[in-house]
Amino acid sequence: MEPFPAAAPFAAASSSATGINLNAVSSVLIFSDGITVPGALESLAWREAGAFLGRAADAWRVVRSQVVAPVLWVAVAVCLVMSVMLLVEVVAMAAASLAVKLPRRRPEVCYRWEPIAAVADDPEAGSLAFPMVLVQIPMYNEREVYKLSIGAACALSWPSDRIIIQVLDDSTDPTVKDMVEIECRLWANKGININYEVRENRKGYKAGALKQGLEHSYAKQCEFVAIFDADFQPEPDFLFRIVPFLVYNPEIALVQARWQFVNFRDCLMTRIQKMTLDYHFKVEQEAGSSTFAFFGFNGTAGVWRTSAINGVGGWKDRTTVEDMDLAVRATIRGWKLLYVGDIEVKSELPSTFKAYRHQQHRWTCGAAHLFRRMVVEISKAKEVSILKRFYLIYSFFFVRKIVAHLVTFFLYCIVIPVSVLVPEVTIPAWGVTYIPTTITLLNATRNPRFNTIQFFFFISKFLVNIHACHSCFAFFINQLLFIIYIFICVSYTIAALSILCHSGFCSRMSCLCTG
Repeated sequence: MEPFPAAAPFAAASSSATGINLNAVSSVLIFSDGITVPGALESLAWREAGAFLGRAADAWRVVRSQVVAPVLWVAVAVCLVMSVMLLVEVVAMAAASLAVKLPRRRPEVCYRWEPIAAVADDPEAGSLAFPMVLVQIPMYNEREVYKLSIGAACALSWPSDRIIIQVLDDSTDPTVKDMVEIECRLWANKGININYEVRENRKGYKAGALKQGLEHSYAKQCEFVAIFDADFQPEPDFLFRIVPFLVYNPEIALVQARWQFVNFRDCLMTRIQKMTLDYHFKVEQEAGSSTFAFFGFNGTAGVWRTSAINGVGGWKDRTTVEDMDLAVRATIRGWKLLYVGDIEVKSELPSTFKAYRHQQHRWTCGAAHLFRRMVVEISKAKEVSILKRFYLIYSFFFVRKIVAHLVTFFLYCIVIPVSVLVPEVTIPAWGVTYIPTTITLLNATRNPRFNTIQFFFFISKFLVNIHACHSCFAFFINQLLFIIYIFICVSYTIAALSILCHSGFCSRMSCLCTG
């Protein structure tokens, strides 16, 4: 069809007025009846937009190859190095924990142990052969479990005149405080030496309560102090099995027992927690105790030598991991720590995600802050060997508390998503799949009966590590995530529009606009 003759003068006038050559436009459009100037202008706009997007895509390819790709290569290399570091650490711990099962590596063989009752056969000595033991039970609004913990502590088999129960109640609920106090009075009426202690304020939280509890006159006469959180229930023979390690081995400052969980069958989350904590005790704690006589104190289900606590400065509330803080300070002063996995203490796992997340935040964030505070002090410690200092700084803190969380976050949340937009960068399969899978399987080896939830365990480890990394470096990661998010959104937008442009989408839209 030929153009309408009447449209030529109007087109010429529009061309001179706007500076747009409509004849050129009409040469590439399929005109039909009813064509208008706005339609021609809209078609031109689509073509100009396509040209702009083409130039933007070309610019992105240059920036991607010359700027983004080199930076991403460095990030990939760093993540792979951290993955290898973590794999080596996990394999080494697994080997050390298996070696403990050998007959000559058991705690009863490596350290002197014999029943104290054998020494107390002299009738004249009586109970004086047993050392004084203080049992501390810190509490905070423990309405559901306070009776169980107090009852278990009062049922410990130990001469009644050589044990003191101390309930440290920091509860803010007056009703709970009254209930705990009444429970303590009931046991006191039964002849148990139990003391109910409260504070005017909660300064220092748990560390402050434990510190103030040791300042009482009756506590100063105790040679050892056992600590149980409110949801822990030790067996009656707990002290008879642990205290001999401290009595006959004066170089030991702490003996830690293993946690056993009474509610791990409640839900999937408690089963996953059991897998994680069993690995922590059966592998991490076992390996640290058997190789360098050091591990992070778990804050409960352990017995400390009172002189060791006082000799290293007592409890400090400078971090949320006051238990780990005390263990590190005792170690760099020359004390040894012992973990005995055969001694178990019943406890309860957090059954809500909120409580579990709060627990993980405290452990991970506090460990990172403690490392920042003590790295110089550890490196200058003269009471321990260079190898042990290296183990503390590199293995215990850097790899397990920092690298383990960083590599998960940066590799799976930043490097891999960005690499999708940068085809110049490839990540080897062994770094993305094989190493994480091996680490996860090694973490789960101590619970073979839970193999059916391995997938959920892997996902939970991934999410916990991301949350832990965010807890350690909250401000920096928030800013970095915002920048990465904007970068990915802009990059995907440019890439999508570039594909549309090169596929002829703009030309087809021009045709549709002109009818």
